[in-house]
Amino acid sequence: MKSNQVRLNCGITMPVIGLGTYSFQNDRKTTQQAVHMALKMGYRHFDTAKIYGSELALGSALTEAILDGKFKREDIFVTSKLWGSDHHDPVSGLKQTLKNMGMEHLDMYLVHWPVKLKPWACNPIPNEDEFEDLDLETTWAGMEKCLDLGLCRCIGVSNFSSRKIEQLLDFASVPPAVNQVEMHPMWRQTKLRGACGDHNIHVSAYSPLGGPGNSWGSTLVVDSPIIKSIALQRKATPAQVALRWGLSKGSSVIVKSFNPERMKENIGAVDLKLDDCDLMEIDKLEERKIMRGESLVNETTSPYKTLEDLWDDEI
Repeated sequence: MKSNQVRLNCGITMPVIGLGTYSFQNDRKTTQQAVHMALKMGYRHFDTAKIYGSELALGSALTEAILDGKFKREDIFVTSKLWGSDHHDPVSGLKQTLKNMGMEHLDMYLVHWPVKLKPWACNPIPNEDEFEDLDLETTWAGMEKCLDLGLCRCIGVSNFSSRKIEQLLDFASVPPAVNQVEMHPMWRQTKLRGACGDHNIHVSAYSPLGGPGNSWGSTLVVDSPIIKSIALQRKATPAQVALRWGLSKGSSVIVKSFNPERMKENIGAVDLKLDDCDLMEIDKLEERKIMRGESLVNETTSPYKTLEDLWDDEI
């Protein structure tokens, strides 16, 4: 892995720091401005999803930058995701995403959750009557068709447990290139990283700082005395230390901030150096699973009583 790129099992490279665009409180103009700022700062990987509501804004900003001659399409890596309501037809789902974004193809298309919803379901937190039985083999066949049609360069998954990965590999003609999951110093995903590593599946971390500022998140990571101490020694910020920890595990990280100073701070983690002692101290932190996915089981009357029911086992 180069300092800012990772080569995936599908043969393409992906920048190790991506800008996440999940933000329901921001309007289209705010998102577009953030994307333009990110491009100037050196971000080349942008992460969106149908359910984020940011595909239009992201696509518009990237298209403008490309038409202005500042960047070529091949300079930019774009990820989006298949929402549960499109499991019955991933090809149509991806075509709609491409239409929203004004693009001919994505670089990465992920199955957002191992959860199937009714075709009309459009809520980020589904209602009980919106769930359907998941036929993962059929869903994945649709994802592979997206690849065959040239609608994306690579396919992968998100929020898949070790067991779900093994189930998928039993019938997949094309293995997932990426598994994007919540991962940070207080939820280190040791078991899952091992399972994915055994099959050359890259683990990408969302909420790599523990989701501070989100209703489901916490400041436990950036407020950790150990991480703060290391940051002081390294003349860095706690956020940079946490992000560098994720990168040291061979993972990419998807950061989410539209604040210019924090955006600059986050991408600066690529240049930070931590030694083995620093990493060992971080690995001693008590694990506290700050799970974004809890919204699927705590805030609804879904048929999944716990997150482990949803994922089958500890992710």
